[in-house]
Amino acid sequence: MIDQATKDRILTAAKIEEVVGDFVTLKKRGVNLIGLCPFHNEKTPSFTVSPAKNICKCFGCSKGGSPVNFIMLHEQLDYADALRYLARKYNIEIVEKELSSEELEHRNDRESMFAINQFALNYFTKILWENEDGRAIGISYFKERGFRDNIIKKFQLGFCLDKFDSLSKEAIKSGYNKQFLLKTGLCTESERGGLVDRFRGRVMFPVHSLSGKIVAFGGRVLKKTDNTAKYVNSPDSEIYHKSNELYGIFFAKNNIVKEDRCFLVEGYTDVISMHQAGIENVVASSGTSLTPGQIRLIHRFTSNITVLYDGDAAGIHASIRGIDMLLSEGMNVKVVLLPDGEDPDSFARSKDSSEFNAFIQAHQTDFIRFKTQLLLDDAAGDPIKKANLINDIVTSISVIPDAIIRSLYIKECADRFEMRESVLAEVLAKKISGTQKTISQNEIKQAVIEKDQEKPFAFMQEQNLIRYIIRYGKNLIPVQIDENKIEQISVLDYINQSLIADDMQLEYGLHKYILQEAIMTEGDFRYYFLNHPDESVRNYAFYLSEDKYERSNIHDKFNKTETEEERLKVIIPRITLEYKNKILEQQSNELIAELKQANAENDYKKINELINKQMELNKYRQTLARYLGERTIIAL
Repeated sequence: MIDQATKDRILTAAKIEEVVGDFVTLKKRGVNLIGLCPFHNEKTPSFTVSPAKNICKCFGCSKGGSPVNFIMLHEQLDYADALRYLARKYNIEIVEKELSSEELEHRNDRESMFAINQFALNYFTKILWENEDGRAIGISYFKERGFRDNIIKKFQLGFCLDKFDSLSKEAIKSGYNKQFLLKTGLCTESERGGLVDRFRGRVMFPVHSLSGKIVAFGGRVLKKTDNTAKYVNSPDSEIYHKSNELYGIFFAKNNIVKEDRCFLVEGYTDVISMHQAGIENVVASSGTSLTPGQIRLIHRFTSNITVLYDGDAAGIHASIRGIDMLLSEGMNVKVVLLPDGEDPDSFARSKDSSEFNAFIQAHQTDFIRFKTQLLLDDAAGDPIKKANLINDIVTSISVIPDAIIRSLYIKECADRFEMRESVLAEVLAKKISGTQKTISQNEIKQAVIEKDQEKPFAFMQEQNLIRYIIRYGKNLIPVQIDENKIEQISVLDYINQSLIADDMQLEYGLHKYILQEAIMTEGDFRYYFLNHPDESVRNYAFYLSEDKYERSNIHDKFNKTETEEERLKVIIPRITLEYKNKILEQQSNELIAELKQANAENDYKKINELINKQMELNKYRQTLARYLGERTIIAL
């Protein structure tokens, strides 16, 4: 945990121009700096850095924020790790204190599971390098695979002793709780209630999350026995969902962005050997079919993916079924078939990076063409198989979001299959129609789920109040207390007290949260909310902090125009009244609906009550309208 005082030191030290300048070449433009956006490809610079506000923003893709936000986006880190990154940059020491056994008991499950996984990682690597069996068995195996010491250390490979409880004994001795050894899957429980090490006698491959935390392990057995699985993996847990993780993503993410391409392989050693050969934009699905979560993870960094296959025909047929999901995400999918007898591991060990990339360039094939050729070879001379093949190919084309790309593929397939393009286009249209029906049903279901999260009637007026609280909440404005007395009151207090006086409160959840946080917070609100630990609050504060309209400096030569900050004494009372007026409009609409219902039921007593309420409401609205300079339409 990072204490608040240290966090404040980091946030104070971090200058947006210095943080962004580590990754982007910036040039002076007026009071700001500008450069090419690091988050999307552009030829004309649109990424603007404001040292005065300590924020950045791209006017092309809208990404940006505070120094912490920028690092989170660019380095794909969570909030705490982004703070640690900035602490290292500014030489601010963070002391991560060693927890006692009592404190370990009270830490939440996720933190405890991460902690025990880190302990296990340190244990496995220590055994590998310092234990006699670790060196004789583990190091020997990795050397046989051709892994250099620096690569073994980079991926933090390790070894688990072939004993039932060597890890668990060491963990318990160090103060870790039994329940977390079980929850992470590092151990299983025997019939007698004892702990048994899951990975005993195996070389260890730790699985890193996107931010570099250890979420799981894979272990490969070295003794050949009939009843033992070659690989054993951590089970799913609170911190590890196999369907959302990719082996090697932590080491690959920056290179995927740099190369704008991701290589997809199957296993741990494929990734490691390719890194050793200098190809670092590679991840593995760890032997499972690709999942939507894994695809979205890749898509955060690139739209281009190249799948590497060895010559195993059965394996290719099994894995291509999952490629349609890549196409449906709008990704450009290429396929490379490696030479007979080679897999990515062995092929990478026999090539350097230039030879490997030259082979890729010469042999990569568009996925639809690859699939067409593969299935055509299977269907040779069999009309029924060929018909099924055509349906299969058109199904793959139908999931591609881009209509132009779909059209080009249909034309190419028509030529390849010697069929009329109109026939394939008709089949495609039917498949797309079926998909859209499924999507529309899902949208209806989602709309029902989100019904309670609809924006309130006065959302825009609420948002305006929050905008001014974030930007100017501490600023003082003059308020007439009585005929002879004027007091200075903060923007926040004025808005909050005005709502309380009329027994009103904000309805939108995020707005209510920000208002309450502001009431409890010392210091500058813009700074506080732009660096808030909650991502949704940070992003919303960034959105509301933007200058939507900027006046040209040319006007300053001829006249003096008041800034927004100088006009707060006029703006704040007005936006508060606008909010109240909108709430009264909502109440008026509700009364009209009740009146209609009472009329339909001939409930004259209720009708009179509602008319009186409506008349009182109308008087209040007319008073507000005079202040606002508006004409109020009275409905009865």
